Amino acid sequence: MATGAAPDANEAMRHYWNTVAGPRWVASPGFRERRNQESLALLLACLGLAGGESVLEIGCGTGAVTLPLAEAVGERGRVLAVDISQPMLDAARQRIDKSGTHNVELTLGDAQVMAFEQATFDVATSRMGVMFFADPVAAFRNIGGALKPGGRLVFACWAPLAENRHWLISHDIAVRHLGPPATSADHEPGPLAFGNPDYIRRTLTASGYTDIAVERAHPTIVGGSPEEEARQALMMGPTARLIEAKQPSETVRLAIAEEVAAAFAAEASAGPIRLPATIFLVTARK
Repeated sequence: MATGAAPDANEAMRHYWNTVAGPRWVASPGFRERRNQESLALLLACLGLAGGESVLEIGCGTGAVTLPLAEAVGERGRVLAVDISQPMLDAARQRIDKSGTHNVELTLGDAQVMAFEQATFDVATSRMGVMFFADPVAAFRNIGGALKPGGRLVFACWAPLAENRHWLISHDIAVRHLGPPATSADHEPGPLAFGNPDYIRRTLTASGYTDIAVERAHPTIVGGSPEEEARQALMMGPTARLIEAKQPSETVRLAIAEEVAAAFAAEASAGPIRLPATIFLVTARK
């Protein structure tokens, strides 16, 4: 397990989220918030926030989780929301400003290395934002330093691909055309990096946490139109990453896109698209 991260250890992710993923995410307002509304409810229930608490949010994105956190801790509470992507943070700032919320501070930075106020926060949390660290042990140690003694870490992350049919539909089609992903280093930064509960426990133990628990939860992904689902599957997530890695011809890309669209159309034949998912709800103490 890597340790001793340099300030630029996460440069690849910084570049990706500022030039590729961030702009794509911002260009589809509301799409992922709709898909992930059940996972948000599960995370908030797991957090059980009390009025007046101070919260450090890692990977706040466009602020979809930030506002509910701010509402939960109330006027006497505080939320410091951090993200590595300027485009996503700009969208979050517009959301926060429009809401009139005054207990949120938005900060551009890499949580793996940025200098947080020490022993300040009651809880650190994230929804699907902690799987992209180049050095997760260094990152969680850094985040832990910002927690008060006995402070809580609570986050949601994706379970393995095999347990998430909303991704498998398009990924299986892409694999048929392109072959499986190349063998890569274990737990490479990406949406599925924390798909192994034992790895999560080892990482957090090495980062100085105790009372570690990993609970499976099964939100339903609320889909959009078949066309929107197909378009997004080829823009972000495991299918998009496989296509980017394999660099197929335009003819093959179009064939994959057509098959994915047809597959989602079949899912919509009986009504709105609702697909099973599995996430991990992780809790620990510093």
